[in-house]
Amino acid sequence: MSHPILSEFDIVFAGGGTTACVVAGRLAAYDPSLRILILEAGQHTFNKPIHVQPYQYPFNQAPTSTTVTFNIGNPSPRLNGRAPIVPSGRCVGGASCVNFMVYTRAPASDYDDWGVDGWESENLIPLMKKLETYEVQPDLPTHGYNGPIKVSAGGCEVGVSDEFIQVGTTYHKRHYADDTNDLETCNTYSPWRKYIDGTTGRRSDAAHHYVYNQAHNPNLQVWDGKRVKRIIFEDKRAVGVEFTSDPVSCPDADQSSSIVRALKLVVISGGAFGSPTILERSGIGAEAVLKRCGIQQLVNLPGVGENYRDHNIVFVPYLAADEAVTMDALWRGESILQESLAQWNSSGKSLIAQNGIDSKIKWRPDDEELKAMGPVFQPRWKEFFQDRSDKAVAIFGALAGYGAQLSRPLILPPRNYITAGYYTLYPVSVGSVHINVTENNKEGMDFTTGFLDDSSDIVPLDFGYKKTREIFRRMASYRGEIAAGHPNFPEGSAAACREASGPVDINAPDIVYTTEDDEAISQFHRDIVQMASHSLGTCAMKPEEDRGVVDARLNVYGVSNLKVADMSISPLNVGTNTYSTALLIGERAAMIIAEDLGINCVDLTRV
Repeated sequence: MSHPILSEFDIVFAGGGTTACVVAGRLAAYDPSLRILILEAGQHTFNKPIHVQPYQYPFNQAPTSTTVTFNIGNPSPRLNGRAPIVPSGRCVGGASCVNFMVYTRAPASDYDDWGVDGWESENLIPLMKKLETYEVQPDLPTHGYNGPIKVSAGGCEVGVSDEFIQVGTTYHKRHYADDTNDLETCNTYSPWRKYIDGTTGRRSDAAHHYVYNQAHNPNLQVWDGKRVKRIIFEDKRAVGVEFTSDPVSCPDADQSSSIVRALKLVVISGGAFGSPTILERSGIGAEAVLKRCGIQQLVNLPGVGENYRDHNIVFVPYLAADEAVTMDALWRGESILQESLAQWNSSGKSLIAQNGIDSKIKWRPDDEELKAMGPVFQPRWKEFFQDRSDKAVAIFGALAGYGAQLSRPLILPPRNYITAGYYTLYPVSVGSVHINVTENNKEGMDFTTGFLDDSSDIVPLDFGYKKTREIFRRMASYRGEIAAGHPNFPEGSAAACREASGPVDINAPDIVYTTEDDEAISQFHRDIVQMASHSLGTCAMKPEEDRGVVDARLNVYGVSNLKVADMSISPLNVGTNTYSTALLIGERAAMIIAEDLGINCVDLTRV
């Protein structure tokens, strides 16, 4: 079957998320004559309030949202038979335009652990600095001060964060530091900085700061609403991309296929879900997967779609004092919204330039906590964490507002809330993402999350619930628990949830949990735990014999002129919210491609 060839470009990106925007934007700045095309299934994000006004970030996760894809996993007995849902960005700029905007960086050792030539931390730290403008504090050696992505404290502070830090440094007996994103500091309470421009109060995303700011260059094009079907090959050389109008973004458009040619390179940048499925639809993957879908195999690459990883996250809500400053009234659209918008429009300040998340700890258990966690976690601790003091087991944070759990959203009366969030950074469990054919002969996705498959993964979650509850019940704004958002403790339990008139004393005894209470906490986590939308690993940058998909220069094994550049290449988990790593991969990929093409890596837009 022949398809019309719409046009031809030097480089075509299959996917227009965070990393694609970084790579395409950098290459266009290095050589404005390069003809570059980004194909993105989602819609444009340029100056749209839901993307540029920070406070609106939860609305991207609403059930009716089209700015994310809700990837539905296979039901799992470890999740009490639940089919988990993992959102991923679905718009120009991808997750950078819909995420929570929290600024976190992985320890430098995470990148050294990859064991990939050219990707060692000493080679990556200059790129980490290159991509950011750290507006919080000057002259810090691991931060950058002239990059496209702005990092600030946001448009105003919320007092809940100070309470969280105050209790953390007294009751929890941990130190305080202004900066725990120096690539090594751990187990210390700190402010949580944000990907928000401190001057304009706008979200600092990859689409606006790498691509839209080059609108003057006609050679850099973004076609939104285009779903990539497969890569076109001639003798195992990638020469083009076949695509259709996306049925979600363009429901009334013609669904026939078109082809765009790539003269120099095709870059797959569809993320942990999109990239492996594009490869499989193109005949690259495991024989069994392709055979069941009726796809002729071009390259036997069984690592495609394997090695899926993410972070396990839980949000637990609490009642807050009437006088507490939270995001709730804004999110409900109350009268304060118009006043805040007016202030934001004039000065870039107010709660509009906030995400409500101002404090955190990258937590490691002390000896007492480790003992309380029990024996199941001990082998994992000794094997991975014990001698690596820069690696946190989990991040605990405080949200000034009600943070809904995707798997169990609550309808709550209008008042103030605070939410404890905790997520584990290096879970052992691994899943997979593959294409499938449904009963009615339509393409589906065979997504096995692997969440909590390893028995050690639930232990820090169970402990995280207990510890964050003790911290929150000592915070000045605390007014009790919302029972529906907590474990279902047995009647008469000392852990039973209730409304309160105020916090307990800082020196009050901890809640004593029975065996039945502990079981209720574990069941609670199996019922509601979700992923942090930090999905990665499904096109791993590893040796081919180790089920790798791309080499150190991002080339897909077995073919030519085809690279993958996004979070799917990460061979191991990273101890961070992954936006920082996606940006970093983009900067490194841009250098690699520029070197391959003989282009000098000088940004001509800044000369």
